[in-house]
Amino acid sequence: MKGGLYREIIGMAIATIRTQKMRSGLTILGIVIGITSIVGMTAVVRGFDESLRDAIGQMGPDTIFVSQFSGVSIMSGAELRELLQRPTLTPDDAIAIERQSNSIASVSLTLGEGGGPNSTRSRIRYKGERTKQLTIMGTTANYPEVFPIDLELGRFFIEGEVLHRTRVTILGQTPRLALFPNTDPIGKTVRIASQPYTVVGVIGPRPSPAGLNAGQDDIAIIPHTTYQKQFGLNVSRARRGRFQPTLIAAIPRDGFSRESAMRDVTNVMRIRHGLRLDDPNDFDLLTQDTAFRLLDQITGATFLALIGISSIALLVGGIGVMAIMTISVKERTREIGTRKALGARRREILWQFLLESIFLTTIGGLLGLLFGSAIGFGIHYATEFPIALPWWSFAIGIGFSSTIGISFGLFPAIKASSLDPIEALRYE
Repeated sequence: MKGGLYREIIGMAIATIRTQKMRSGLTILGIVIGITSIVGMTAVVRGFDESLRDAIGQMGPDTIFVSQFSGVSIMSGAELRELLQRPTLTPDDAIAIERQSNSIASVSLTLGEGGGPNSTRSRIRYKGERTKQLTIMGTTANYPEVFPIDLELGRFFIEGEVLHRTRVTILGQTPRLALFPNTDPIGKTVRIASQPYTVVGVIGPRPSPAGLNAGQDDIAIIPHTTYQKQFGLNVSRARRGRFQPTLIAAIPRDGFSRESAMRDVTNVMRIRHGLRLDDPNDFDLLTQDTAFRLLDQITGATFLALIGISSIALLVGGIGVMAIMTISVKERTREIGTRKALGARRREILWQFLLESIFLTTIGGLLGLLFGSAIGFGIHYATEFPIALPWWSFAIGIGFSSTIGISFGLFPAIKASSLDPIEALRYE
């Protein structure tokens, strides 16, 4: 009996929604927008986060990266203007770290790869063909030990070629396909900034940590000694506030902890930069653990901002639900009076209107899940940007929509159930 009664209440709620399609649609619009933003943005942010974690995981857990500044300083509140005034790292810094730190086994140096205006850019030519502007990067022979790369063809340059400033290069996919689409480039002579270079290797496709290529294939790698001879370092300009992309990576010796190696690196750099005991470091040290913590801070802040923005849409949707349901109660006053006169109890009236509110917001939540997922997959297929749709994002979507239905539908439902049947029947 009781089950049949509640089925009747549910049926009446659904019938009311069906007869008020326009009103019902407008009621759930805010809910749809809010849930869509939660699911869609969660898919993108989580995909980005997981992809970056995979990339960070490829870093050696003990490798120490030394840079002019990093996200560590930015997240700590340092001003970018002050960070840009820090002294530029130089090859001499890398040599000093390797020679003066007993705990360091080897040091890798990377010059010129900073992206945008801070990178060294040039076209590469072969016979009558030329590439677009590409990043020219100088590094050491042990670069593959620090930054895992997949050589599609050939080899990486060797220590002897670095010492003798040999003009050899490893091409990324962009220059390889532009200049040698159907031929083997190994052994061919190309021109980088008018200078001849022998191609000794080709890097396989390099998707960026975010899933988009983002120019990762637009690169040619040369020995850092050759890079310095041809392009210089522009140290003086960098000291006046121009960021010079220089990265040093130090690998600890066997038997030495990463912490002791970091102390050695810090001491060497502070002495070279002439820092006093009370002076802060004018460089950053970054490890895999630090990168993970930095990523956690960034994604955490992003999710908080996402929840805040989505909550505004959901709040507006909830207010809309309450307003529409209040209007519905007023319009159906005589109906409520008739039902009460025929024996309907207060809780039955309350449940009827509360279920209408819950149904409306749940429908909005389901549509939001559908649209949010579609947006995420659309971004993925259009741009190859990675996405992730964790189960909890769907649970949050349904939970939020149901909670809004209960919270904002409760007041109109209580108002409807509290109507006096005699006064309700007299209502015009």
